Amino acid sequence: MASISKRRSSGQVSGDEIVVETAWLYYHDELNQTEIAKKLDVSRATVVNYLQEAREKGFIRLTLSPSVFSGHKLSHILRKRFGLKSVLIIPDGDKQEAQKSERVARAAAEWLPDLLEVGDTLGVAWGQTLFQVADSLVASPIKDLKVVQLIGSMATPYGFDAEIVSANLALGLGAQCVNLHAPAVLTSVELAKQLKAEPIISKQLEALKDCNKAIFAAGSCTPESHVVSGGLATQSDLKYYISKGAVGVLCGQFIDGNGKAVAGPLEERIIGVELKNLVGLEMGLLVSAGVDKARAMLAVMKGGYTTHLVTNATTAAKIITLADEENI
Repeated sequence: MASISKRRSSGQVSGDEIVVETAWLYYHDELNQTEIAKKLDVSRATVVNYLQEAREKGFIRLTLSPSVFSGHKLSHILRKRFGLKSVLIIPDGDKQEAQKSERVARAAAEWLPDLLEVGDTLGVAWGQTLFQVADSLVASPIKDLKVVQLIGSMATPYGFDAEIVSANLALGLGAQCVNLHAPAVLTSVELAKQLKAEPIISKQLEALKDCNKAIFAAGSCTPESHVVSGGLATQSDLKYYISKGAVGVLCGQFIDGNGKAVAGPLEERIIGVELKNLVGLEMGLLVSAGVDKARAMLAVMKGGYTTHLVTNATTAAKIITLADEENI
């Protein structure tokens, strides 16, 4: 067969083919740019352009091994202090806070498939961070995997809901998806009891108990918290729970500084996982970033929900400072 350079000169090679060939020689055969230029009979500058085009078109995808971050000093401190199995600390760089959160979500998306095995049942919570994780996930099918939605739906201003998050993760992981076809919170306890007793909802709630792994984020107790803007709680509810010791939100439920559910007017009206069922799982992956969420993240770790953590350096340092203040 004629060489690709000869076929290119005769018009037999498509633009994409030469780009893919260049990427293969560089990333697989580990030739340098000068060697590739000579092999393909093009200039070195053209090779650089082809490699850039390969990245832009998604023909190649560069990732960093989680081991690059897991040995970080902050990671070591958090693992030892909270008995975590593994921690990824993502460098802050010079990004804005929103971009830092996106970087953490992308790192979690790259790591997640490595944490899952054949036959797992993965519980998926809700929130902007988890939406970003699902959106960043590259297709990584895992045999006999089931993804279940941990909390019901709510009207949000973000353009996505809990079903979208769990469905997108299931799609990327090639998994069966069990959505929770119910509102996250009902207007009365009686109505919530009736809905939970409905066969289809009852079956979906039972599926939550089968989770051996889960992925979730920690929510803050600020007026701008997603638990409020998402319609799960009112500002009045927020003030009440804070007065009772709430420092964060996990799967739509307020938790205190030790990660325990705070009693109040919402918990009997919520359709979703019981927090006790998230303790002691094979994997509880906490994905959050932001110093405003550090106290909530600390509570989630103290509560025994977390085995794996993805965050950035600034947030990790803040968590450690808070833990030092509590003599943990």
